[in-house]
Amino acid sequence: MKHRVLILCTGNSCRSQMAEAIINAKRGDVWEAVSAGTAPAEAVHPKAIAALHEIGIEHSGGRPKHLDTFINQLFDLIVTVCDDAAENCPVWLGQGQRVHLGFPDPAKATGSDDAIMAVFRQVRDDIDEKIIALLDAVAEKP
Repeated sequence: MKHRVLILCTGNSCRSQMAEAIINAKRGDVWEAVSAGTAPAEAVHPKAIAALHEIGIEHSGGRPKHLDTFINQLFDLIVTVCDDAAENCPVWLGQGQRVHLGFPDPAKATGSDDAIMAVFRQVRDDIDEKIIALLDAVAEKP
């Protein structure tokens, strides 16, 4: 049986969507990932989708979802990915071990298109490294 992980943030448009896609692509044999936010955006950020595409991952998470969508579901792990305390990083009242791994919000990046895309790539790579390491460590525990 697969482990289940819920990735939470505010808008569910960048970080949590990238984490969900990376987990399902790289550890989908062991983990099932879903994501949600406290104040879901209208759509997944196009640069998040582009950043995933660059590493061979096609985004299939659909639209941003409210965390209430998953309130009665069971998860082995809940990971919050908001970086700034000013962002209302959600409190999960359901079951499952809670872990916070903060990442800056790439949607707040400014500058040229290339500069903004560089921020999305950096956040994507940090999520890939840190969340995959966390999931591997959790999956190894009896």
